[in-house]
Amino acid sequence: MQHHQRYSMELDTPTQNNEIVPVEEPQYNDETQPTRRRKKKSIVWEHFVIKPVGLGSRRAFCIQCNQSFAYSTGNKVAGTSHLKRHIAKGACPHVLRNQQNDQLTPLSAPSKMGAYTATPRRRFHTPQTPYSSFNSDHCRHEIAKMVLMHDYPLHMVEHPGFVSFAKSLQPRFDMVSFNTVQGDCVATYLSEKQNLQKVLEAMPGRICLTLDLWSSCRSVGYVFLTGHFIDSDWKMQSKILNVVMEPYPDSDTCFSHAIAACLSDWSLEGKLFSVVINQPLSDASVENLRALLSVKNPLVLDGQLLVGNCLALTLGNIAQDAFTSVYGTVKKVRDSVKYVKTSESHEDKFLELKQRLQVPSSKVLALDDLTRWNSTYDMLVAAAELKEVFSCLDTADPNYKGAPSMEDWTAVETLCTYLKPLLDTANILASPGVSTTNTYFHEAWKIQLELARAAASEDPFVSSLTKSMQEIFDNYWKSCCFILAIAVVMDPRFKMKLVEFSFQKIYGDEKAPEYVKIVDEGIHELFLEYTTLPSSLSSTLVQNGSNGTVKSEDHQGGNAEDNGVELMDFDMYIKQTNSQDPKSELDQYLEESLLPRVHEFDVVGWWRLNKEKYPTLSRMARDVLSVPVCTVAQDSVFSNVPKEMDRYRSSLRPETVEALICAKAWLQSPIVEDSKAIVKMETPI
Repeated sequence: MQHHQRYSMELDTPTQNNEIVPVEEPQYNDETQPTRRRKKKSIVWEHFVIKPVGLGSRRAFCIQCNQSFAYSTGNKVAGTSHLKRHIAKGACPHVLRNQQNDQLTPLSAPSKMGAYTATPRRRFHTPQTPYSSFNSDHCRHEIAKMVLMHDYPLHMVEHPGFVSFAKSLQPRFDMVSFNTVQGDCVATYLSEKQNLQKVLEAMPGRICLTLDLWSSCRSVGYVFLTGHFIDSDWKMQSKILNVVMEPYPDSDTCFSHAIAACLSDWSLEGKLFSVVINQPLSDASVENLRALLSVKNPLVLDGQLLVGNCLALTLGNIAQDAFTSVYGTVKKVRDSVKYVKTSESHEDKFLELKQRLQVPSSKVLALDDLTRWNSTYDMLVAAAELKEVFSCLDTADPNYKGAPSMEDWTAVETLCTYLKPLLDTANILASPGVSTTNTYFHEAWKIQLELARAAASEDPFVSSLTKSMQEIFDNYWKSCCFILAIAVVMDPRFKMKLVEFSFQKIYGDEKAPEYVKIVDEGIHELFLEYTTLPSSLSSTLVQNGSNGTVKSEDHQGGNAEDNGVELMDFDMYIKQTNSQDPKSELDQYLEESLLPRVHEFDVVGWWRLNKEKYPTLSRMARDVLSVPVCTVAQDSVFSNVPKEMDRYRSSLRPETVEALICAKAWLQSPIVEDSKAIVKMETPI
């Protein structure tokens, strides 16, 4: 007897017209009674039944569409992979109809099909298509996140094309409206803001603000306020805090109003350390800002830590001024590069001449981007390296006209020589990570010295080229050298020694001591003000009260209060018996030897390790080293184009604009990585 006669059908087999036809049970005698076989466990058999179709042959029939597939011939049994593909890949027409009706169970059997009723015990999934349940709230969250991360317009969710696309992915999802996605974005902003608020409340030091003013097509301005500080783990942090719409951006109170709004919003009164602005300020604006700093921060140099210049914008202005002063020469070089790079035949001829002359070049020749000054610099450097090839091209190609002369190439090389220090400094500003303030003293004083020497050069071209450049940077140096010098004093590799050395180079032997004295007196005055501020330990004891944590009378030495009084008397005794006043932390620090100058030196990490030795000075260093020198984002350091709010965002409410911009920045740079970051925060000063 053949093996295919041993078993009956597991289920009645439906016909094409959905009539159920009972399958006749094969008859067995005692000699042919089959041995018991285990029940089929594959979930395929929730969707298929086996039916004999001929002598020694059986086929698997799809319960849902009655399509048949090979199963066994004689002793050979086919696998189940082709049966799985029929269900999982959507080839079954009935499955396709079910997917449109119920996205949750795309592979389940129909609940009713004629007299056949089956509830599948489990669903079938392939590794390529893992099952995931539909969650409407999660979809809304992802749409809001998409809008925030990629600056998509909020109205996009109502565009017919996007609605149709979303429906094709998940028909059960009710597409959100403009108001809904706006509310979801604001909710994300508020959630992230709470996390940042906890960090700022636990901030151990003070905060520095940078202000960046954007214009708009509606004649109103938007002030971007970013906070810079060093957290309790001694890590540099830079977080955007507010985007304040100012209806009168040219007024004298524009920036002071934005700062006051920011301090009130984040409860930062009394924690402001410095302000850096990227706009020229009128005398009235400066007075308003200094008055605000004095009121909100009365103990820090009477509001003197106001920096009215952004280093990135200063460097950009100098570069643009230099390009303008030799505009004709720059245009000749640009036209020559354009002639070569915009024609394949011209470029082939140029490369042929380069190979023949064997001219080495380290830069790639390319047309410059007029919106970024470093792009123009790179074009000039690359073209100057290939000046011999351009000269030969002028002779070999009659169509090439207006080639730069040797005098032009000399001018280009001179220009690039004096722009190189500016480019190096800008590259530091644009590099990933946040550099501490002391880094830029080295860069600034070298630029100031080189431009001052060049402006006094006997070469008339060099003098005329660099005189304007020197005047622009001199304004920045006068505004910022004080805070930059204090920051480099906080670097144990240099202290006051580098200030003395650099000032002597810049001002000469006669004037240098006067400027060194200003820095020395300023840093001592700042330190004296920090000594009047409560330390973390003393503020903790004040908050805990006189009974503190040493209240137990079982402590050796008896009553804690008595011990405290005796120790206070002992301190007074030490002060009276000392014949000389003890040196301050600052003087002790300045008198110690300089550390070796290693290239990779973490100055913030050094102060973290020495905070026990210099408890007051380390708090001051924490704030000084966090003073920023740049108000623009890293990708805008080389930009020549003023920042402008786009037309769409200008049409939104100011609160929505602030939520969209701040939430995007916070999502890109997580505010708190884990809960431990909050627990480890120290008591604020």
